[in-house]
Amino acid sequence: MPRKSLILLTVCLATLTINLSTMIVNIALPSLADELDAGTRDLLWIVDGYNLAFAALVLAMGSLSDRFGRRPALVLGLAGFGLSSGAAALVDSSGQLIALRFAMGFFAAVIFPTTLSIIANTFTERRARASALGLWGASVGVGVAIGPVVGGILLEHYSWHSVFWALVPLTVATMGMAIAFVPESRDPSVPRIDRYGFAVSVAALGTLTYTIIEGPEHGWRSTETLTGFAVAAALIAAFIAIERAVEHPMIDVTLFLDRRFSAACAAVTIAFFALFGFIFLITQFFQFIRDYTPLETGLRFLPVALSLAVASIVGAQLAPRIGTKLVVAPGLALLGGAFLWISQIPADVDYPTVVVPQMLMLGIGIGLVSTPATESIMQVLPPARAGVGSAVNDATRELGGTLGVAVVGSMFASRYADALRSALEGRVEGTVLDRAADSVGFADVAASQVPGLSAVVDASFLDGLELACVVVGVLCLVGAAAGLLALPGDRYDPLDAEDEPVDGTARLDA
Repeated sequence: MPRKSLILLTVCLATLTINLSTMIVNIALPSLADELDAGTRDLLWIVDGYNLAFAALVLAMGSLSDRFGRRPALVLGLAGFGLSSGAAALVDSSGQLIALRFAMGFFAAVIFPTTLSIIANTFTERRARASALGLWGASVGVGVAIGPVVGGILLEHYSWHSVFWALVPLTVATMGMAIAFVPESRDPSVPRIDRYGFAVSVAALGTLTYTIIEGPEHGWRSTETLTGFAVAAALIAAFIAIERAVEHPMIDVTLFLDRRFSAACAAVTIAFFALFGFIFLITQFFQFIRDYTPLETGLRFLPVALSLAVASIVGAQLAPRIGTKLVVAPGLALLGGAFLWISQIPADVDYPTVVVPQMLMLGIGIGLVSTPATESIMQVLPPARAGVGSAVNDATRELGGTLGVAVVGSMFASRYADALRSALEGRVEGTVLDRAADSVGFADVAASQVPGLSAVVDASFLDGLELACVVVGVLCLVGAAAGLLALPGDRYDPLDAEDEPVDGTARLDA
């Protein structure tokens, strides 16, 4: 196998490992709710602890890998990821698991920027790089595909601990390939990390995520919640001011004046906001409302996963020919339509005739957005600074995913709890009602013991699902309209671009 193919295979496996972690854990959420007595907020933190650490650190880690070497960063990140995954398999409380999910997110932030920057430095011709990015994007779809299935098989025969053990051998194998095949590359001229900007960005994202996740507990109009949002807004404004003032900012905020960059970042953020929020809720819908086993649930994710993988490759080929906006905007529109359709599903929805088409729409939509938008982001910077470009792309993905889980999960939790309390006030003991409102898992168990409770729990769950899906659907449609206005309409003939170098400075006509 050619050396470049082995390099691409290695970085795709690294990307697959990170995405497997997200999907396997999501499929295990009902098991974690049961065995660790975890409420909805605990589940949100188990998912978002990983996403938050990833999103908060990925920019800094991309800069460090550029400066000190991409291969060492990839190997170090994989080693830490494997160790923290193994440690997560040994814990016995939700608090311990949340802490280790933060650690896994830290090492994922070390790994992920190197994957795109290695691709950019290995494949320097635009057509070759577009194809490599298509396969890289497809690896995300493969993770979405096999993660739930593997997780379902493991949970069918073993405890939830097995889903973390399963990540260890894959990580070790990928680390060995990185040592053997990935060449060293770095940019010693990259300046030191902007420490003040880094600290403020972590504080801003952490405050915002914490406020959203804890919002249902404190109340959306409470002093705690409003103060949290105000502090997050102030920190974001401070971050922008710091980045504009320092000589070597963590991210050059003027990049967002380039519409290829800003519009593509927004598209990726919205797509992964939708995807992560969807996965968080639909996993629980399948297992709590439809009573599917973990394996049956995992298999039912295949349509969205496979369509995402195929659409990522197709999108990479279409965008250079017809223009980025004519691929990304329809992708966002498909996402919006899928979510508005999902918002109307009943508890006894037919899977083959209704859910499968919805998942196909969702997977195709994300695939059409992800790879073309990623290439638009990467075009702004030269290969020597690929770590920064890839880190920004990764940050937008993780920011979207983090906020997707937090916002969608919190909206769902608020509407579900309100509907359940309204329907059962005075009919069920107060302590039982409080626990049922806090945890769908507990409510599901209690419903099997209290006559008539199951229908109320199902209806309350669907109320929360409807609200969350309508909000996400509208956001996607707004993003599609904005994409038509802001995204570049550039196109080129791939046959004529075979030898065209990618220097990040070529003009793209709108």
